[in-house]
Amino acid sequence: MLGCAPHAGKAHALDPGYLDLRQLTQGTWQVLWRVPDVNGQPMDIDAVLPAQCTPSHAPEPISDGVAWVSTWVAECETGLDGQTVTIDGLERQRNDVLLRLQPLDSETITLRFTPKLPILTIPDHPSIWSIFISYFRLGFEHILAGWDHLLFVFALFILVRDPWRLVGAITAFTVAHSITLALATLGVLKVPPAPVEAVIALSIVFLALEILKHKEGQIRLSEQYPWIVCFCFGLLHGLGFAGALSEIGLPSQDIPAALLAFNVGVEAGQLAFIGCLSLAILTWRVIAPLVTSGFHSIAAPITGYAIGFVSVYWLVERISGF
Repeated sequence: MLGCAPHAGKAHALDPGYLDLRQLTQGTWQVLWRVPDVNGQPMDIDAVLPAQCTPSHAPEPISDGVAWVSTWVAECETGLDGQTVTIDGLERQRNDVLLRLQPLDSETITLRFTPKLPILTIPDHPSIWSIFISYFRLGFEHILAGWDHLLFVFALFILVRDPWRLVGAITAFTVAHSITLALATLGVLKVPPAPVEAVIALSIVFLALEILKHKEGQIRLSEQYPWIVCFCFGLLHGLGFAGALSEIGLPSQDIPAALLAFNVGVEAGQLAFIGCLSLAILTWRVIAPLVTSGFHSIAAPITGYAIGFVSVYWLVERISGF
């Protein structure tokens, strides 16, 4: 089944939708339409196939516990090349929808619908650039919707005070998760998702403890060589990122480009997040310099306890779900 494994095991309003079209015979297509769940109901969007396909609309979807799924077989009088597919109602949402087209006589195509582009024309041969953009956006949005990954980056931002060490740590984290993401997505490395999600929570607990153990004038090993810690934990986070690609799949003719684009998107999301944090702190120091000087000594411990509380909760929740 085509889909994405969210971090907490439940779909949310920002999960992408998925439309999978797999050609069975010259004029027959198997359709799988996966709609995000919104408060226990399918999102108000509908996949509309070209007019020469019957039926062109999905039957009533059935919940699979994560999203709402419809499957049917469509008879199309002609090929889909040059035809338009529409996601009706997407312009009213904030989600994207991925289209995966699997013809019999050509390579798999992956395209992306957005609220500003709810209608797509099926190309004869997609360009590498269009594939790169689709997977870049998927990676960028995946990191920004992954609260556990963002909390790890936030904890790292609080722990590592030296900007160059922070850059080195983020780079090591990116290199590590790129390795395991590629291995897991290509099927070389297979690890059950539940233990991976639990260990990701444990990695955040570790950083929270390091924040609380920090003492002025003393540099702990995790602060002096953060890239070592980040590389080790990045290998695990990469397995978590692989959940976003494991069922969506990769275009067989451009696997390297899709993997690179997804990783670049994840890295861009991380850097954008750190940039926002830096800007917020800089603004705070400019607006309230006197308050900042006294608040700094207690801000880190308070933040450490808050990060620890959330990450321990996730750890217990994920272990109990084994």
